[in-house]
Amino acid sequence: MSEDEIKKRFVSEIEVRGYDDKYIDRNEEREILQIAIQLGVSIDNARLALAQVCEEKGYIIESTIARQIKREVETASGSRGTVDRRGFHAILESTRRAVQGKKNDREIKKMIVTVMEDTGNNRVKTGWFSNWYAGLKRDLGL
Repeated sequence: MSEDEIKKRFVSEIEVRGYDDKYIDRNEEREILQIAIQLGVSIDNARLALAQVCEEKGYIIESTIARQIKREVETASGSRGTVDRRGFHAILESTRRAVQGKKNDREIKKMIVTVMEDTGNNRVKTGWFSNWYAGLKRDLGL
């Protein structure tokens, strides 16, 4: 296959998976990257091409959002190593803007909590009589 044919196939695979919701989740991203590797494209070039095509077409990539959340959680935890409720809501607002309405608040909160748990940044600042983070996890079913 020529380079142009590979690019067309790659773009069509992205469009097929992101057509309905303009959102590429981790499973769809994995499938797209596997197809690119089968076509002989290196993983770095495939990731770069995926990011470029998604930016051109207005698609959101879940792994990009997760990296953004991770950076913001690390920033919010600061030197104390804890995230307070205000910091969590700031992360929620910026993530809400980043996903451009493709996910609802419940799904965004689940993503944030999952990233916090996966990275070990799940120490939170609680009040005297309540733990907002434990309540949030319970509400989300996590």
